[in-house]
Amino acid sequence: MTAVTPIAGGVGPGSHAYTNIASATTPPVKASEGTLHRITINKKVLSGVITIYDHPSAASGNKIATITNPGTLLDNAQTLEYGVHFKLGLTIVTGAADDITVVWD
Repeated sequence: MTAVTPIAGGVGPGSHAYTNIASATTPPVKASEGTLHRITINKKVLSGVITIYDHPSAASGNKIATITNPGTLLDNAQTLEYGVHFKLGLTIVTGAADDITVVWD
């Protein structure tokens, strides 16, 4: 079972939507234009790879970023700020059971 939880909207002005991903999967996060604000890696997996695409539903198209966790973890959580615009959609591939939270709108 895929553990993907998209939540639209937030709690007030300027808040963003988020999606939590907690398994090795390829979920479409958003199927239209938007902004990727940040990714928080809540629980890292040794040598885990997270790939981010500007595509509404597949692991293809323009790659926004590839995040590779080190083979020796020195910390467990990490937040990466992006603030980038995507045109087609947002799909994220997790190659391991990293627990991440994607903040977007």
